[in-house]
Amino acid sequence: MNQFLYAALLSTTPVLLAALAAMFTQQANILNVAVEGMMLTAAFVAIAVGQATGSVAAALLAALLAGLLMALVFGVVTLILHADPLVAGLGINLLAAGVTVFLLERVYHNPGGLRPDSFPDLWRVEAGWLQAIPVIGPALNGQSIIVYLAILLVPVSSIVLYRTPLGYALRAAGEDEAAARAAGINVPRVRLIAVLFSGVLGGLAGAQLSMATLHFFLPDMTSGRGFLGLAAMLFGGATPGGSVAASALFGVAGAAGDRLQSGAIPNQLVLALPYIAAIVALSLSKAGVLRRIRTLRKVKATA
Repeated sequence: MNQFLYAALLSTTPVLLAALAAMFTQQANILNVAVEGMMLTAAFVAIAVGQATGSVAAALLAALLAGLLMALVFGVVTLILHADPLVAGLGINLLAAGVTVFLLERVYHNPGGLRPDSFPDLWRVEAGWLQAIPVIGPALNGQSIIVYLAILLVPVSSIVLYRTPLGYALRAAGEDEAAARAAGINVPRVRLIAVLFSGVLGGLAGAQLSMATLHFFLPDMTSGRGFLGLAAMLFGGATPGGSVAASALFGVAGAAGDRLQSGAIPNQLVLALPYIAAIVALSLSKAGVLRRIRTLRKVKATA
């Protein structure tokens, strides 16, 4: 049980960070499908810099900067050049996939991936008092610092969104741009801040994947986790609490898939479990929205 919970936390963390990244931009009315590309770029840069320097701090900082750079490109294309966010996001994802494979071939002469002989492990939290916490303690003990940071970011995100001027401005820009402008809010600046912060979170997610989970880089190693985060955010209603609940659901599905791979169930079906869970969750969410719309229409018709 402890091993399963440990694996579930490990699987949940990158999805949760991607969900929070998408949540901030969604609050500003920007659908951010570029999180996948931010994660992939950060994962590659973390391994490359870690191999070159042997420094965990340098690798982690480089991953954050890589995510931030991809977010800046996405922000410029969507907010300044006014491209469609969906098209721009897909372009970022394709750019990340292409650039990482190109660098693997041209710089490292290994298109199959980047596997350092020795790589510094990401900082981990190990303490006896953690082990003593019932149920969740053993699963938390030994996790990377990014897992704890992801957990901490959930209440912090809630405070930022609902208790700070930046959060008010962000939600106002997303709900009614004209009213926000009339209230003196610099909508493009607020939206750019949200996009850049999503890049930092995407960088953390990518670093967690390559530095704490695998210790190497493979082409397309994110395997749709950015899209899972987007699905978790949508299913969770673009709120911190909803996002963490949906991310945990997908994380448990991913851990269950890993556990079942050694059984008689076909690997293809097992690996698809998190994505099946995402489709079911989004379908249920959509059905609930449609029911509420029909109810409102009936109320208006009888009024």
